[in-house]
Amino acid sequence: MDLSNHTRMNEFIIRGFPSLQNIRVIVFVLVFIMYTLSLIGNLVILFIIKYEPALHTPMYFFLGNFSFLEICFTSVTVPTMLMDLLKEKNTVSFNNCLAQIYFFHGLGGVECLLLAAMAFDRYVAIRSPLRYNTIMNSTVYIQLATWSWMIGLVLPLIPVILISQLNYCSSNVVDHFFCDILPLLRLVCNRTQLNEMLSFFICSFILVGSFTITTVSYVAIIITVLRIPSSVGRKKAFSTFTSHLTVVGIFYGTMMFIYVRPTRNLSFNMDQLVAVFYCLVTPVLNPIIYSLRNKEVRTALKKFLLTKMLNRTSMEG
Repeated sequence: MDLSNHTRMNEFIIRGFPSLQNIRVIVFVLVFIMYTLSLIGNLVILFIIKYEPALHTPMYFFLGNFSFLEICFTSVTVPTMLMDLLKEKNTVSFNNCLAQIYFFHGLGGVECLLLAAMAFDRYVAIRSPLRYNTIMNSTVYIQLATWSWMIGLVLPLIPVILISQLNYCSSNVVDHFFCDILPLLRLVCNRTQLNEMLSFFICSFILVGSFTITTVSYVAIIITVLRIPSSVGRKKAFSTFTSHLTVVGIFYGTMMFIYVRPTRNLSFNMDQLVAVFYCLVTPVLNPIIYSLRNKEVRTALKKFLLTKMLNRTSMEG
């Protein structure tokens, strides 16, 4: 192996979506609108949960964490996508590329673990409603959220540190719309089996582990709900979690398609399309599905808006 062709990259070129260059203005506007809607929706949820005392419960504590997470998660990748659509050549420094990989995978891991914690919370609420406040006390739900953030943000450190020590060949073009592990490993001259297998193991551990907990919780919920004698009671119970399955299915399905796969010998065209869903589409759907369709959140929002209108009217009067 000729070491003279190896180098430490100072920057990478993000290839993005070259096939969309002819309509990049239209795509930019669509992406910008979706990103803005995601930010506004999640900020509204955060504000309402903080403003309304009736929403100071474990369920909405997790939803508040989830909304904050979604703001951070989309902000890791979507601005890069927008820059790619604006510029002919979108470059990113080596350190910023590694930082993007770390935060993308770290926050993605936190999302998986929070989804599992939220599923467990709903299971306890439906399975043991009379003991819910005892089981899901403040110590328990705060620890669940804290451990979700800690585990999710710590595990990606190992593969990112290993990637930072690799040598790269002459090409510095990342075949993706943001820096990610697998596209970056395609540019490495060293043998990368260890990095690939380590990334595969960590992604599989978080994805499969959290998916198993989430699935078991929802299956247990369904079994419990089906045992409710009243059809009205069953309908009310189902309404508390069925919409969540849409986001859970899209998120886990797309993430597993890309990351629970120990190979890099595949085209990234499909990966890029799938990545758009969990980077952009699901964060837009989450505020609607998880909270804005929720009766308590809508009531709190109407109450807040009505209070503001009355206060403005009294001031003007």
